[in-house]
Amino acid sequence: MADQQHTDTVKKRNKRVMLSCVAVVGGMIGLSYASVPLYELFCQVTGFGGTPQVGKDTGVEVSEKTIKVRFNADINSGLPWQFKPEQREITVRLGEDNLAYYMAENMSVKPITGQAVYNVTPLKAGQYFSKIACFCFDEQTLEPGQRVDMPVSFYVDPAIAEDINTQDVKTITLSYTFFKSEASVEAAGRNEDQGG
Repeated sequence: MADQQHTDTVKKRNKRVMLSCVAVVGGMIGLSYASVPLYELFCQVTGFGGTPQVGKDTGVEVSEKTIKVRFNADINSGLPWQFKPEQREITVRLGEDNLAYYMAENMSVKPITGQAVYNVTPLKAGQYFSKIACFCFDEQTLEPGQRVDMPVSFYVDPAIAEDINTQDVKTITLSYTFFKSEASVEAAGRNEDQGG
């Protein structure tokens, strides 16, 4: 009788341990799916990782203080485009709306859709770099040989000069990397399946 009670107790304990393990694994899987959007939201709100803020307009007073903004462009190896900034560097007044341009050209014989990701360096300047409008918010489809100018409207918050952590920042680099979008990848796969 005592052996039966001990066996039942061990079974109950094992069942609780197993259910706890399943709950932990399920929670970890749920967190892994939620972590990417939560991390992106965190970066957008705080500027962490060099993520620029997205602004509507400056709403701040323009300062006489200036900062240099450099522009960088990269392309993922799977995207047959040419992509470059039309200006390498400009000096801007803090709080002032600015406009810069990048150029993209489809070097292939097929329409291709791409999408850009971006960041700002030094990373600590990301929370003060606000983009009002840019091409990175939407997928861009270029026809074969098509060349387009892509504008970026931005400002640098004057608070960057008051923050003790960013007072040493004299130059900010805005970097974009274009990737072939999932729509283009899927279309290319369908064409290969159909023998095209």
